[in-house]
Amino acid sequence: MRIPNLFVFLSSLLGLTAGAVGQPYRSTSAGDILHDLKKLNVVGSALYVAAHPDDENTLLLTYLANERQVRTAYLSLTRGDGGQNLIGPEQGENIGVIRTQELLAARRIDGPQQFFSRAYDFGFSKSTDEAVRTWGQDKVLADVVWRVRQFQPDIIITRFPPDARAGHGHHSASAYLAEEAFKISGDPTRYPEQLAYVKPWKAKRIMWNIFIPGAFMSNKKPDEAGNMVGVETGLYNPLLGKSYGEIAAESRSQHKSQGFGVPASRGSRIDYLLVRNGDPVQQDPFDGVDLSWKRVPNSGRVQELVNQAIATFRPEQPSASVPVLVNLYRELQKLDAGNTYVAAKKQDVEKLIQDCLGLWFEANPATYAAAPGESVRVTLSAVNRSNVPVQLTKIRLPDVGRDTTLALSLAANDQQILPVTVTIARNQPISQPYWLRKPLDRGLFQVDDQRLIGLPENPPALIAEFTFDINGQPFTFSRPWIYKSTDPVDGEIYRPFVIQPDVMANLADRVYVFADNTPKTVEVILKAGRANVAGTLKLETPEGWRVEPAQLPFRLNDKFQEQRVTFTVTPAGRAADGKLRAVMTTNTGTFTTGLRLIQYKHIPTQTLFPPAEAKLVKLDVKVRAKTIGYIAGAGDEVPAALRQMGTQVTMLSEADLNKSVSGYDAIVVGVRAYNTEEWLKNYQAKLMEYVSNGGTMIVQYVTPGGSFIQNGLKVNQLGPYPFSVGRDRVAEEDAVMTFLNPQHLLLNTPNKITQKDFEGWIQERGLYFAQDWDKAYEPLFSANDTNEAPKQGSLIYAKYGKGHFIYTGLSFFRELPAGVPGAYRLFANMISAGK
Repeated sequence: MRIPNLFVFLSSLLGLTAGAVGQPYRSTSAGDILHDLKKLNVVGSALYVAAHPDDENTLLLTYLANERQVRTAYLSLTRGDGGQNLIGPEQGENIGVIRTQELLAARRIDGPQQFFSRAYDFGFSKSTDEAVRTWGQDKVLADVVWRVRQFQPDIIITRFPPDARAGHGHHSASAYLAEEAFKISGDPTRYPEQLAYVKPWKAKRIMWNIFIPGAFMSNKKPDEAGNMVGVETGLYNPLLGKSYGEIAAESRSQHKSQGFGVPASRGSRIDYLLVRNGDPVQQDPFDGVDLSWKRVPNSGRVQELVNQAIATFRPEQPSASVPVLVNLYRELQKLDAGNTYVAAKKQDVEKLIQDCLGLWFEANPATYAAAPGESVRVTLSAVNRSNVPVQLTKIRLPDVGRDTTLALSLAANDQQILPVTVTIARNQPISQPYWLRKPLDRGLFQVDDQRLIGLPENPPALIAEFTFDINGQPFTFSRPWIYKSTDPVDGEIYRPFVIQPDVMANLADRVYVFADNTPKTVEVILKAGRANVAGTLKLETPEGWRVEPAQLPFRLNDKFQEQRVTFTVTPAGRAADGKLRAVMTTNTGTFTTGLRLIQYKHIPTQTLFPPAEAKLVKLDVKVRAKTIGYIAGAGDEVPAALRQMGTQVTMLSEADLNKSVSGYDAIVVGVRAYNTEEWLKNYQAKLMEYVSNGGTMIVQYVTPGGSFIQNGLKVNQLGPYPFSVGRDRVAEEDAVMTFLNPQHLLLNTPNKITQKDFEGWIQERGLYFAQDWDKAYEPLFSANDTNEAPKQGSLIYAKYGKGHFIYTGLSFFRELPAGVPGAYRLFANMISAGK
């Protein structure tokens, strides 16, 4: 990937940019400015390490960044790709993109920076060994060492212990890897290739932020042996107008895809830190660490100017601080530019100068996306909202070759607007997240550029550099191109500017299942990335498939125009399972990508360009059920899979359940629906009556609720007879499935289920299994992870009146969208139970 600009790259590397790509510069209040001025006096840093988005202790992070005022960062080994999604259908890498943005939103609230490793969240793991083996220990350890060397923390803090008490193999692995990195990051013989960009670094100590499930919000001192210190983190900050508990709650509540909205905490809170390695502590996590400017050579004058800026700050006129801040910047320029603290403080001072001036400047393209070679109108604007003289001397658009020398005096509150039309370079890369540019390599994203590893998102696709003369000192600040529009309800909305292909194609379904040789219609939606794009579209298949027509011409005259075309795909002979791939050929090249937008109000719109393909599955499956009523759950793509099996699926709303449901062969409840849909409790008796009268009801997994799961069950009893749901799961996707009653209806009719049907499953067998069930239920399977006792609650069945009730924790919500043949066959038997 081409790094568009060295200045922007360094800003991204330091993690000190004012906001995420696609978010506007954030104006600050006088209280915030004074708070940030005081941070200039603190020269220290802390790195917090855990495994997933939402693992971090937002209260401790808030305390470190705002009370102790040290440079603070959270290193999440994964992007949460393996988790569930409460707000939409995204799974895998796509939910990872959402959770990345949720973490960035959280950090904009609580103050630290955000980093990642290349590790992929492959789902629940029960051991450190499995986690590091799947990721590749040497590579993911290199990522942690890289971040330690780049960030140079004085202390490292882990959220979990490196053992089974962490409750998840990823959790314990994050602590293990952090402790290993602590030992070796100062050794120049380890990962020497990194030293082209960073220097060896040894932190003072590594500590465990003791986490005890069920008691972590109490102030009770943990019963842990060793060198431990307690820290009061529940303080109130009058400059920010909030307690750290209030800020932390706002931050944690950004994890909306996981349903982690939490109430604000106020009052005393003690966090305990246990030294795992390095120097012991007496009273403070930073014992023995010089947090003053004395650690930076020749910085005496800098210290004097920082103290002067704090002492003379006038909240009613922040711009009065600009002269001393400019002098401070000049003094910082005299110090070692390679010193991490000097580089960080220079950027802090630059932001403070902008904040004190109320200096606002943007580069707003007239569209949110453009193709390479396309011309785009960009509105450049700047306004100085103070009486301090500021001159705009230059605007440079380095990625498109535009460089304009100016001599504009920015009078107080007089906005300058400069429209320009530029052409995107033909070799400008498409805006794909850097970690998704190559296929996943087992448990690790493939990233070739060392400098990109760990960044939360791509550096901006295109930037504008504004050069100002402020008190006789030139400053060059950059802004990403960012699209701005106005919504009649939400007001001003910003959206990241992206570079897109000339043409994109989306196949209507992710999976096409063929139970016989009957042809299927495949719809392809073409979308123009630029105006006047024309060419041919064909579908490539594995051997044994026939596509008609062989190719189709297309012409899209307008940018963003869509065209729908259809092909007929037929299994011919021994059709092999594989990929169905759309290939578009134009006079500018060959294109094979689709378009995926991830749009939620709490994060910037994310634009992805995945391969334009779907999965072809030829399997022997019989389905007797014809009409299915489906109650949507969270992140649910099962209805599309049921339609692929030839059933007619009706999505059931609350209004639909008010009507008769007797006409459905089966009613299926999506994952977590009983956690998220309050109204379901009003219709539980009616659903049980439907079963008693001969219907088939299937409930997919629910969560039992508790301290970490915010949504408890909305009904007291899920089925016609009592059972509960626990936290049992089988995380090994290839775990042996023992058939407890091979002659059972669900294992024989209409499809004979065998061990072969459990081949090729992804991520896991299942989760949140049933337990303590009434004797009226019959479990069908027994399974377990390595070295664990067998678990029988993955699927339980009961006959009730004339009908059938099934609860299953098997991960059909993953397997069916992934096109796993055996999952289709078993689910076909389940919905056909009454037929």
